[in-house]
Amino acid sequence: MSPKPLRIGTRKSPLAVWQTKTVQQLLEQQGQPATLVHIDSDGDQNLTQPLYAMGIQGIFTKALDTALLNNTIDIAVHSLKDVPTQLPQKVVLASVLERENVDDVLVFNSASNRLPNTGTIATSSLRRKAQWLHKYPNYTVDTLRGNVQTRLEKIESNNWTGALFAAAGLSRLSLLNQLQYQTLDWMLPAPGQGAIGICCHQENTALHKLLQSVECSTTRACVTAERTFLRVLEGGCSAPIGVRTHVHGSTLEIEGGLFSIDGKQSCVDRCSGPLTTAEILGQQLAEKLLHNGGTAILEDLKKS
Repeated sequence: MSPKPLRIGTRKSPLAVWQTKTVQQLLEQQGQPATLVHIDSDGDQNLTQPLYAMGIQGIFTKALDTALLNNTIDIAVHSLKDVPTQLPQKVVLASVLERENVDDVLVFNSASNRLPNTGTIATSSLRRKAQWLHKYPNYTVDTLRGNVQTRLEKIESNNWTGALFAAAGLSRLSLLNQLQYQTLDWMLPAPGQGAIGICCHQENTALHKLLQSVECSTTRACVTAERTFLRVLEGGCSAPIGVRTHVHGSTLEIEGGLFSIDGKQSCVDRCSGPLTTAEILGQQLAEKLLHNGGTAILEDLKKS
């Protein structure tokens, strides 16, 4: 007798469904059948306001968390960068899959395949906006919302140089190679960017164990450092915070930054240590930034 199919909760966007089907395939390779359950999130329903103006963290995860706690689904699949550092009671981040490309990219309007000295780009991310303006202060940044395909279409219907995206999402949807783009390796990604996280109910220990069998331990260490860095800084969608980790053998290097919304102020630093001390490294780097100017930037952000 085959196991009872697991109910996997997913948002309805093509990228969310792709990620969830990836998890479904991994579980089926373990002999565990699974079915998809589509759930709307607040972030999907409101496509006009910038993400940072919606006033809450977890706008893409709240509905799935509720379904988990109500036993409507067994597991929830997320882009890890959307998952708040403070999970609801009885919800655990049970597994993190091997990471994709963490970089951001500028996707050009088809009429402009180069970066002029001045212009307009679009994004809904304060992190991307702040870092772009820090590097290119002569630019204007417009708001862009919607799923990946919708945002790509909007580039062509607006007089923008281009728009900013996570490379991982475009790659997963087999779109990246069809576009004119520039990799922004200088831009610090969102904590957890490029990683897929799987959540389940804390009390379902058997399921937790099954999900750990598909986890990438190196990615888990990296995102643990990044999410600890974010948590200590008390940032979320409303704070321009970026962080990048690299693994060299048994050493983890973490670089993080905090920026003012207009990009005029920045505080960037790095530290490194054993891979096994990921959480400590994330905390140390955050405290280093707070001590060296980050506190003042955060205070200004709270007033804006």
